[in-house]
Amino acid sequence: MSLKIRLSRGGAKKRPFYRIVVADSRYPRDGRFIERLGTFDPLKAKDAADRLVLDGEKARAWIAKGAQPTDRVARLLEAVGVGKREARNNPTKAQPKKKAQERAAAAAAAAEKAAAAGEAAAE
Repeated sequence: MSLKIRLSRGGAKKRPFYRIVVADSRYPRDGRFIERLGTFDPLKAKDAADRLVLDGEKARAWIAKGAQPTDRVARLLEAVGVGKREARNNPTKAQPKKKAQERAAAAAAAAEKAAAAGEAAAE
């Protein structure tokens, strides 16, 4: 049984409200869960005291039992001071793929060839 600490969505359309729950990863997002740890209201101001309500001791206990927080919940737990989230960095993600790099190299070579031909004609 793979346990996750994740967000369960509630609220109306375009008015999200989330519960932070511990659930088996096979359960539906808004369905069955094992325990509720707190709530998160993203529509409130970032400095509002009741934007994030979380029982840190319960969260620590579930993490000790092997529950894995999702990325968003890991950020929320870090804000409360429960855990430390490792920074993610993938600088190659924004790089062009192989075919685009080949096209850029071909265009650069053509431009260089045209510049060389223009200099030769000018002399």
